[in-house]
Amino acid sequence: MTRSNVMWVEKYRPTKLADLINQKETVSSLKSLLKNQSEMPHLLFSGSAGVGKTTTALCLSREILGERFNDYVLELNASDERGINMVRERVKKFSRFAGLDTEIPFKIIILDEADEMTSDAQTALRRIIEDTAKYCRFILIANNISKIIAPIQSRCAIFKFTKIDEKEVVSYLKSLATKEKVKADDKSLKSISEFAGGDLRQSINLLQASASSGSVTEAKVKSVTGAAKSKDVEKILKLSLDGKISDARNQMIELIKVYGMSETDFLKYLNQSVFNLKVKNLENVLETIAKYDYRILVGSNPEIQLSALLAEISKFGK
Repeated sequence: MTRSNVMWVEKYRPTKLADLINQKETVSSLKSLLKNQSEMPHLLFSGSAGVGKTTTALCLSREILGERFNDYVLELNASDERGINMVRERVKKFSRFAGLDTEIPFKIIILDEADEMTSDAQTALRRIIEDTAKYCRFILIANNISKIIAPIQSRCAIFKFTKIDEKEVVSYLKSLATKEKVKADDKSLKSISEFAGGDLRQSINLLQASASSGSVTEAKVKSVTGAAKSKDVEKILKLSLDGKISDARNQMIELIKVYGMSETDFLKYLNQSVFNLKVKNLENVLETIAKYDYRILVGSNPEIQLSALLAEISKFGK
């Protein structure tokens, strides 16, 4: 386990545009927009995971709203609350004109993982963007910009975020290690960066996971990154089949949130584990996995669906 209960990703998340890692051109352009805030357009941030899109949106919002940040910013993860109801109820309610301070240029709505919203939800969102343009700005965040409908793209200024250079990742990890009084050599930090592939968030999580004993070595990094593989998923499958659903769920969440395994990879390894362990009721278990894979694909909350999947699989172990 880590040396602290506080996630380093949150502990060291930048609060100012000037403190962001990389993305110099994007930051420069955003600073220019701050000079005339009343004419700032809606924004669409695109790029791979862990490159600073959400952090940039939060920093920009703080610089615009200052002390009123908490009152006039609505941050939603669209992958957690996908669908037409989220758009109609939460976003529409927040974006209404009532309650807008005369000293505040506009309210800000940050929609993370907007590319996971359904087409109906995006269509409803487009109408709200049009109706509230005088007193509200949207910052949409997407990994895959092609999944954002054209009418929304045309109403936004698009900023594309690039993967963070390995040297910058290693340098940043080194500074965190120093702050946390953790010994870490360059080889181990480079191994973390290579595994994360430009994803700074995952790099920080891996550094924290590797620093449990106060030092980070290349061997320990390999052990940590290697942990997020099929053998751990097999353990989770065994726990589920044994009826230990809570333990299985906790380990599943750790794999995804701490070690950076994607929900897609988890399902892939789970599917393979069914064959490796020669699970009884093979057909039923595989059909169950396929059912929940589809639910996630069409927009259901991944954590809720994977938890339900483990619970349903437990029925086949009896």
